[in-house]
Amino acid sequence: MSCILHIETSTEVCSVAVSEDGLAVFSKEDLNGPSHAVSLGVFVDEALSFVDSRAMPLDAVAVSCGPGSYTGLRIGVSMAKGICYGRNLPLIGLPTLEVMCVPVLLHHDLPDDALLCPMIDARRMEVYAAVYDRALNVRREIAADIVDGHSYAEFLDRHPVYFFGNGAAKCREQITHRNAHFLDDIRPLGKWMFPLAEKAMVRQDFKDVAYFEPFYLKEFVASQPKKLL
Repeated sequence: MSCILHIETSTEVCSVAVSEDGLAVFSKEDLNGPSHAVSLGVFVDEALSFVDSRAMPLDAVAVSCGPGSYTGLRIGVSMAKGICYGRNLPLIGLPTLEVMCVPVLLHHDLPDDALLCPMIDARRMEVYAAVYDRALNVRREIAADIVDGHSYAEFLDRHPVYFFGNGAAKCREQITHRNAHFLDDIRPLGKWMFPLAEKAMVRQDFKDVAYFEPFYLKEFVASQPKKLL
């Protein structure tokens, strides 16, 4: 097991956590943002003071890498890179939508055939979403979805599908299939990153600190067919 600093700034929430031996031992979060430019530096200083005062050997920095807010991701990734350079640590990049799945898998009793659909809010009835099974195997890659009554029918006809994230609430009236379930108050937070970060540590799946860039929503939108814009 490892000691990892986790930074999550992909949405309006700013959060920082430290995990050791697979447990979250420090966590700070600001749910009232976006105030990343103000809160992140304070949270990181407190986290590093926590680590240093206990002589905990920090092994890596994990950062949520999107999709998400351009400003939030830029601030979070810049901070993570700075710590990696300053302390000569490896960098772990974790997909935001997978991070959102962790609290659902840890704290909700799901049927074996359940699928997870984390959603990040976009304009009007658009969301940025992906579909995973309970092992976090990708059943459908990240896409910009215009949600209507027929959305996700190919999955809902065969599986119970759990929708969550800050994009899910506005979809309740459109997605009325009997297999559709909505979970409230699921956010990407630093304290949920540690299971994915530990797996990356085992695989030595590190990012190039010099060249790593997050998955900005605006770049994703620009790459989509015009009918999605």
